Amino acid sequence: MTSYVNMDFLKNCVEDSDADRRIRGQPNLKTLETEDTLVAKQGVIDRDDPRPLHKQVYAALLAAISDGRLPLRGKLPSERELVDLYAVSRITIRHAIRELIQQGVVHSQPGKGLYVTERGGGFELQVLKSFTSIALANGHNPGHQLIEASLVYAPLEISRPLFLAPGAEVVLLSRLRLLDNIPAVIQTDWIPAARVPGLLDLDWGIANRSLYEELRERYGIFPKRGQTTLSARLADVNEARLLQLSPPAAVLTVDQIAFDDRNRPVNMTALVHHPARYPLTLLQSETGDFTQY
Repeated sequence: MTSYVNMDFLKNCVEDSDADRRIRGQPNLKTLETEDTLVAKQGVIDRDDPRPLHKQVYAALLAAISDGRLPLRGKLPSERELVDLYAVSRITIRHAIRELIQQGVVHSQPGKGLYVTERGGGFELQVLKSFTSIALANGHNPGHQLIEASLVYAPLEISRPLFLAPGAEVVLLSRLRLLDNIPAVIQTDWIPAARVPGLLDLDWGIANRSLYEELRERYGIFPKRGQTTLSARLADVNEARLLQLSPPAAVLTVDQIAFDDRNRPVNMTALVHHPARYPLTLLQSETGDFTQY
C-alpha cells in the first residue's frame, strides 16, 4: 500500500483554517505533515453549531472521503493528529470514528491504523448494517421517500418471527430507498412497538434518517446477529412503478430478521431490490464466515 501526502492540499487547508480562526478569534492549529496520512479539511468545527462536536468531525471526515481528499484504501490520521486537527477531545474523535466504522466507511487494520474502506462492485449483503451505511460505504448518497409509517396489529406471519402474540402492536415503516436520488429498493420494516415508544413521532421524511442509528442511539438497541432469506419473483404493479421497471420485470427479494445480544428480535425487514441498481455481493472466507472489505 502506497501512502502519500498532498502538501498543496495540506497547505491550503491550513491557510483556510487560519483565516477562519482569525475571523473567529480562535488560535491557529499546528500544521500536520505526516508521511502516512492525507488529512481532512480543517476549520470545520463551529462551537455555535447545534450539532454535537463528534457529529461535526464525522461529517468533515465523511466529506473528505466522499470528495477523494481521503482516498480509497488511504490511511486516516492518527487519533492524536485528529485531536490537534479539529481541536477537540480524544473522546469526541473516538465517537466520530466509531460512527464511521459502524457505517462501514472505514475499517481498522490491527497494528496499522484506520483505512478508508474499498468499494466493491456490488452492495455487501448484511443484516446488521443499514441501507444508509452500506450506501455511504460504497460512495453513494442515500435517501428515501416515505411510503408509510404507522402502528398496526401484526398478522401471524409478522408476529411469529418477532416472538410476539398474534395481533400485537408493531411499528410499520415502509420506504422507497434511493441511491443518488434514483429508486433502488423498497424496504418495509416491522418493529415491536413496546420496544420503541415514540419512534413514529420522529420525522421519517428526513432523507438520511437511519432506523438502526435511531435504535442504537435513542433506545440502546444493538442488533448482534441475524438471518437472511433470498428469493426472486416478478414485481407487482406497484413495485414496478416505484422501482421504475417495465412489467413484466424480475426483482430480488430479501427477508431479514435481526436479533439483539439477548436473542430478542429487533426488527423484521422485507426488501424488494431493483436487480440492476442494487446488485448484492456475498463476501465469505474459507470457513464460511462473512468478511469485510
